[in-house]
Amino acid sequence: MKRLVTADTHRPRTARSTLLLLILATLLSACSAGSRQPAPSPSTDTHVITDIGSDTLVNLALAWAEEYMTLHPDVRISVTGGGSGTGIAAMINGTTDIANASREIKPEELAAAKANGLDPVEFAVARDAIAIVVHPSNPLQSLTLQQLSDIYTRKITRWSELGGADRPIVLLSRESNSGTYVYFLENVIRLGDSKSKLLFSPDTLLMPSSQGISVEVQTNPNAIGYDGLGYVTREQKVVAVARSAGEPAVLPSAASVNAGTYPISRPLYMYAAHPPAGALQAYLDWVMHDGQTLVTELGFVPLQ
Repeated sequence: MKRLVTADTHRPRTARSTLLLLILATLLSACSAGSRQPAPSPSTDTHVITDIGSDTLVNLALAWAEEYMTLHPDVRISVTGGGSGTGIAAMINGTTDIANASREIKPEELAAAKANGLDPVEFAVARDAIAIVVHPSNPLQSLTLQQLSDIYTRKITRWSELGGADRPIVLLSRESNSGTYVYFLENVIRLGDSKSKLLFSPDTLLMPSSQGISVEVQTNPNAIGYDGLGYVTREQKVVAVARSAGEPAVLPSAASVNAGTYPISRPLYMYAAHPPAGALQAYLDWVMHDGQTLVTELGFVPLQ
């Protein structure tokens, strides 16, 4: 049987005084807590925009976001990379407002978006040249598109076949979720032939970022890679490219992209899941107009 404990009505006065003091302290503490002001909640007027995707675009997107937030303190823009495929997948899944892409959305991606009730809108926000880069010690000066295709499919395997040293060619590429990878595959390796089944050689080293290609080219005299013009450094040698044998080889630059003479150039895109409105529309309008001043500063080509 459980024993019940009852209060002792004959406690000494000291015990009763202590009990009163404890009750008083508790009451004072409660009053003090009740008088505290609640922490301010975030302003309901703040607009949050998420921006995910292309690693080629990520530095430019970060620069745009920082500048725009300075001009518009009521807007918060979160930018992350991960590749064009990652950004478009996030748009399809409804986890981003903007998908950055260095390639056009694929038909199957567009179909998936529409199946989810989306109506994607494409915005060309800048242009880029894909530079062919080698180690500074490499004597190579120029290549044709056909030679690049032959290099990346291993029809050409040694630098001596191109007038260089008798050393093996080490192939570098972006990973397959990169829009730059897709563009290079379709327009350089396959030479724009939609029926071609050519692929990157299986021994191509897939690098997780533009910086990864840059570091490897700077340290490996046998390497060849490709990268967005905005990521080329002085520690790399840029090779001129000709459309075909007998045509002039051209170095990538804003001028050669604008003139249409550099053969490996492309638009860069932002995709929205629906026709934008409000804060998102205002931001995209700014990117395509006033924001173009930042494009040149980061090594890309502004819209004409």
